[in-house]
Amino acid sequence: MTSVETVTAVGQVLVDPAVGLTRRFRALFTLRNLGGAEAVQWISKAFSDESALLKHELAYCLGQMQDTSAIPSLTAVLKDTQQDPMVRHEAGEALGAIGDLVVLDLLKEYSQDPVIEVAETCQLAVRRLEWLQTRGEKQLDDGSTDENPYCSVDPAPPAERKIVSELRIALLDETLPLFERYRAMFALRNLGDEEAVLALGDGLQCSSALFRHEIGYVLGQMQHPAAVPALRAALERSGESPMVRHEAAEALGSIGKEECLAVLQKFRGDGERVVKESCEVALDMLEYENSGQFQYADELVRLQG
Repeated sequence: MTSVETVTAVGQVLVDPAVGLTRRFRALFTLRNLGGAEAVQWISKAFSDESALLKHELAYCLGQMQDTSAIPSLTAVLKDTQQDPMVRHEAGEALGAIGDLVVLDLLKEYSQDPVIEVAETCQLAVRRLEWLQTRGEKQLDDGSTDENPYCSVDPAPPAERKIVSELRIALLDETLPLFERYRAMFALRNLGDEEAVLALGDGLQCSSALFRHEIGYVLGQMQHPAAVPALRAALERSGESPMVRHEAAEALGSIGKEECLAVLQKFRGDGERVVKESCEVALDMLEYENSGQFQYADELVRLQG
């Protein structure tokens, strides 16, 4: 198959609601890895799907791809108040991740959105763009802030401090701007040791659902077993925000330990659709982590088979 035919074949899997969600997720991440305008178009087509979880991941992948051709579709999602707040928030974060100043005024406008998760996300995205504009390039060039071992595009650069106790204080200080607390969060993630994991786990008690959801995300990136108790507690809290519970479920799937399996199986029938689907996807991720499969984004292998 030519490259366009390949992208089309994978894209058709992604947008087909008759295909199982776990395979559609793998198709999405295959498209992210393939990249290019055609991949962006196929990913954008799936924003009409009924699954808020899938649409959240579409926006995440478009942000990570940093392709400016995704800006129109992400803008439309951010503006669409009929979309789930979790999806709109991720669209705002993705626009910040792409890093093009053309969206700065839009993000400033939606920094006042009545949905707090959307407003906070856009405030962070504005701060990220301003940081890139004033200091980002210089700091990235000299390596002082670009120490991300996970190759992800993050909503804030890591703080320059390296002492866990100091970073923990900043992380948990709710009087500080959210951007500064996110900087402490990503610095702790980059340190990667158990002490940093436990400090991040304490952040799951903070008041902002957006903040707690991001804590779940970074603990999933770290894949450290010391995070399991805090993530399990977040998933088990019935009054917890669905966007936090969903991120905790996916993080448990990424960690992939035996103790994660039982809790994910317990909640795969959860009454909250996004949590139920997250557990389904997490169990697929857990199976991948414990298998000999070469990669998670394996739709090309399936199609060739």
